[in-house]
Amino acid sequence: MKSELRWEKTYLNLHMDKTSGVQKMTVYDILLNFFIYSFLGWCTEVAFAAVKQKKFVNRGFLNGPLCPIYGIGVTVVVAVLEPYMDHLLMLYLMSAFLVTALEYVTGALLEKIFHHKWWDYSEVPFNIKGYVCIPFSLIWGAACVMIVKFIHPALYRAVSFMPEYLGMVLLTFLCGLILADVYVTVTGILKLNRRLDKMEQIANELRHVSEQIGESIYQNMMDGMEKQEQIRAKAEELKQRYEEMLENLRGTERRILSAFPKMKSKKYGRHIEELREYLKRKRRS
Repeated sequence: MKSELRWEKTYLNLHMDKTSGVQKMTVYDILLNFFIYSFLGWCTEVAFAAVKQKKFVNRGFLNGPLCPIYGIGVTVVVAVLEPYMDHLLMLYLMSAFLVTALEYVTGALLEKIFHHKWWDYSEVPFNIKGYVCIPFSLIWGAACVMIVKFIHPALYRAVSFMPEYLGMVLLTFLCGLILADVYVTVTGILKLNRRLDKMEQIANELRHVSEQIGESIYQNMMDGMEKQEQIRAKAEELKQRYEEMLENLRGTERRILSAFPKMKSKKYGRHIEELREYLKRKRRS
């Protein structure tokens, strides 16, 4: 017990800024924490989805086994709140606040940049614009208390046995991988947005053609029969193009739709649901 306390005291003394009370982290520490907790966050999301959906779903914004929001959130919590690890109430409240603020800002920014709401707590009580909700904030607060008091010190002790040069090589490799993954993911999202935009254009054209068919039938004129056939042919062509938009989904686009089952879009909401329904039919067939 005494050795544990001595280790904890040494750990805090080595990593705490005496003037600010904030843990001093090098770039090496920050990146190492980021990748460790991004991976653990991804594992948590996958486990939660597996229990809920009874199957494996690659959750997370990226293709690889990383959830960056967890890596950033936990790294910030550990750096800022470690001085309060002996003050449980303060640690809990500040953890819940920091993680909730990060989740809100991240959700708002992703929607602003990509025009989709990637998660939605609208059906959960005490939510704020669907980005965050108090029940989950309370859960995140409790999880962060466990991380700061128990998990992070144990992980730090385990990682400290790894030679720093080996850690640098590993981090360089991981940074290259995540940059490539970000590029592939963002490219996939932009392609999905273009697909949804084309689907919206085709749907608008179909509505216009349907109106033309209705007007032609209403007029019921013999000289309008040829025009009716042309309009019907145009409608069939548009339906075929719409079906092709559904059928030609790329791998990253499919993964994004599966990873974010509650993703919503103000402009393309109906088309996103049709893509999901098509993927469900495809899996059943």
